[in-house]
Amino acid sequence: MRRIKANVLGIKWVLLIYLSLMSSTMYAQFQPAWSSLDQRETPSWWKDAKFGIFIHWGLYSVPAYAPVHEVEGVYEKYAEHYENRLLTKNKLFMAHHNKHYGVDFSYADFAPLFKAEYFNPDQWASLIQASGAKYVVLTAKHHDGFTLWPSQHSPRWNSVEMGPHRDLVKDLSDAVRKKGMNMGFYYSLLEWNHPLYKPATINEWVDTHMIPQLKDLVNRYKPEIIFSDGEWDYNSKDLKSESFLAWLYNESPVKDTVVVNDRWGKETRSLHGDYYTTEYDLVHNEKGIGEKSTHPWEESRGMGTSYGYNRFETAADYFTSKQLIRLLIEKVGNGGNLLLNIGPQADGLIPVIMQERLLDMGNWLKVNGEAIYGTTAWPDRPQPSQNNEVFFTQNQDALYVLCTSWPVQPITIHGVKEVGAVSLLGTEFPLKSSLKNGQLTIHVPSIMPGQFPGEHAWVFKVAGFKPR
Repeated sequence: MRRIKANVLGIKWVLLIYLSLMSSTMYAQFQPAWSSLDQRETPSWWKDAKFGIFIHWGLYSVPAYAPVHEVEGVYEKYAEHYENRLLTKNKLFMAHHNKHYGVDFSYADFAPLFKAEYFNPDQWASLIQASGAKYVVLTAKHHDGFTLWPSQHSPRWNSVEMGPHRDLVKDLSDAVRKKGMNMGFYYSLLEWNHPLYKPATINEWVDTHMIPQLKDLVNRYKPEIIFSDGEWDYNSKDLKSESFLAWLYNESPVKDTVVVNDRWGKETRSLHGDYYTTEYDLVHNEKGIGEKSTHPWEESRGMGTSYGYNRFETAADYFTSKQLIRLLIEKVGNGGNLLLNIGPQADGLIPVIMQERLLDMGNWLKVNGEAIYGTTAWPDRPQPSQNNEVFFTQNQDALYVLCTSWPVQPITIHGVKEVGAVSLLGTEFPLKSSLKNGQLTIHVPSIMPGQFPGEHAWVFKVAGFKPR
């Protein structure tokens, strides 16, 4: 009887070990190689969200300086690059810095001045929610290495030990999630002034600083997005990006929901990552993305010329609300997302002009959001479409015709097999349409200025749409 019990016990142990090994094999489904990592399906929540808010905020928000226009053949528009421009002796930045802060004032001396004394995360989150954005990406660490959380890998160079004396990452993450939005972080793979960030010690940099710090950020705050950057000095093998992403996809607390971009080594843009990126419409791979891409992608840019707050920008340097709404329509109409940046001031206040733009976008999306969220680009969309002022999106129920100027002529759409009712979002106006020989014609109603459904752009919904 004892021998039988022992045998049964032995079988149980063998079975448990087998199941454990099987579970481990299934769990580690992604290998640390791009050929494996590229097989991962981009989480649908990100593809459906379409619109997010980028936030560049840090020590560079104190000087808040970059030349808005070219001066003597030099144009360095990003205010968040202030430290690097001092390190490289950029004449415009040096002249500004020495005049206003003095030759003995270092970049590190800005840390006590970055106080964030008026930072109210709940107000930020409410404003972003009102914009219609579905996710937020905060610069947890930019190229200057200053972290907005108490990172043990950046002792005395973080927002808890210096400046605000607050965990800014946690405070904003909590507020954003309370509003039902997804939270993500920008993280720089380089640091301009770190002693280990150089070819001779890059392996030590990666093993003792970069990857441990990234894992700490993920484990503490569980981001749904990681927007990496600063990848241009080394390839992804040197940065051990594949190893980190395998951990992220297989073992991290956000393994099923996290989304990452394509900036993981100097060779990776537009080739690897859950989504590809453009920046102020710059494309970093000759294959091109945007209109030509079937892979998920995202355009990011500021409302003005910089990501970090630049107090020298004027109203003329900002996109108008109409231009920003058109930008959103254009990117979504071509299958992408828009990550629109705001640059708060060092005291934690968001400039009023940025607030106004966000609220205008939110008001437009309240009426027309169904043509943006959860849609895809129409594969048969004309390129370019009617003077580039008409764009198309679709879902399983309808085709949407997004007009960035009010059409004065009937709208014609080719390649149509079947349609149902045609309507103008935000109105009850009866619309006339006709379908003949595969061409749908929408007859635009005559509307007085006071009858327009909102401002900036208008959407015609074609229900029951089926292409030929």
